Amino acid sequence: MKQGELVVVAMNAANRDPRAFQDPDALDIDRRMIRHIGFGYGVHACLGQNVARAELRTVLPKLFQRFPNLRLATPLEEIPMDFTGTNYGVRKLMVTR
Repeated sequence: MKQGELVVVAMNAANRDPRAFQDPDALDIDRRMIRHIGFGYGVHACLGQNVARAELRTVLPKLFQRFPNLRLATPLEEIPMDFTGTNYGVRKLMVTR
């Protein structure tokens, strides 16, 4: 890159480099990650990251304790995704127990 050149960042590519992240497309809530950018970094770090991490560590395990047979009600490849804007992700997630 040269000074003054435009740089476009593809947010949906973050943390997806298989050279840096083992099995990057698999959901692994126990994965120990140090160098990811899921919550930003430095002055751009997400202010709510500690709340989000606490929710992930407490809510998800409790959810699966309460509903041990919880599973997707839709095939994985049919889950509607939103790849627009800065908050991309699952648009709707149907589950069954």
